[in-house]
Amino acid sequence: MRTEETELLRRLPKTDLHIHLDGSLKPSTLVELAQAQGIELPASGGEGMRPYMTVGDECASLVDYLSKFHWASKVLHTAEALERAAFELAEQAAEHGVRYVEVRLGPQLHREKGLAVDEVLLAAVRGLARGEAAFGVKGRVIAACLRNHSVAANREVVEAAVRLRDQGVAAVDLAGPEAGHPPEAHRDAFAPALQAGMPITIHAGEAAGPESVRGALEALGANRIGHGVRTKEDPALLALVRERRVPLEMCPFSNIQTKAAADWESYPIRDYFDQGLFVTVHTDNMTVSNTDMTKEYAVLIDKFGFTMPEIGRLILNGVEAAFLDETEKAELRKEFVRELRQLGIEVG
Repeated sequence: MRTEETELLRRLPKTDLHIHLDGSLKPSTLVELAQAQGIELPASGGEGMRPYMTVGDECASLVDYLSKFHWASKVLHTAEALERAAFELAEQAAEHGVRYVEVRLGPQLHREKGLAVDEVLLAAVRGLARGEAAFGVKGRVIAACLRNHSVAANREVVEAAVRLRDQGVAAVDLAGPEAGHPPEAHRDAFAPALQAGMPITIHAGEAAGPESVRGALEALGANRIGHGVRTKEDPALLALVRERRVPLEMCPFSNIQTKAAADWESYPIRDYFDQGLFVTVHTDNMTVSNTDMTKEYAVLIDKFGFTMPEIGRLILNGVEAAFLDETEKAELRKEFVRELRQLGIEVG
């Protein structure tokens, strides 16, 4: 791709609705936090730690991918560290034209120094608020439950998210190792969100098949599906997802790295888009996947022949899928359409 095309992609207004806080921690920040907290690391300096935090071509599976979160998980147990990580995530996103982010974190993973679930979530909210003031990136938090956690621990997260719904927490999620942990097992944990009408997005169809996507929709009432790569394996489910216009939060680089798709040739994003599915595009983890939103859209052009008007449609899909109220969403869409047209991209 020519330099001018890459620069145009970077300038386009974007959303990133599927991005994890711990998977986007800057290596240099990890080193500083570890030094301040007396944590010994296996290498020195940010560049020295990068191989411990980023996957390469050798990544074998989702489990292998998740191992790259190990060191970030050691340092994000204070409100100050969480707030800083969220602020710097907004800064990194702004460098690639992102105007709105929904940042995921699993509160139960950040409590080793005594923080309550609410305190974890509010620390991230504060960091994103600072990021909006500094960089113009609006941000919301998605509270993630973990598949391998107990129903009681996950229900605690959901109840906290419902309490903080008007304070910057936009939705709840179920993440973690997908195989062997069906969504149905966490039905009771997500009941408070359903009762409160709180938005729900569920990781599904990444390391498990279409039955995981169906369970997310039917048992947990998911409004969006995180990844959904393997939805195509069940034609009836694919038709249902298209009919209901369920947004699929696809993360191209991550989806290849975790082996949700074996290779680019079998990655279904072009087919999903052409069939009229509600496809959206995200980074998942900027550090772990060594990616950003410019790269994510560039690979769609390079590998699948997406045109700039089609990229514009994907970008507006991201606005439509956002967990914002209708007034905020309409304002964001108007802003995006205006800027896309100024950059020579006509969209509906």
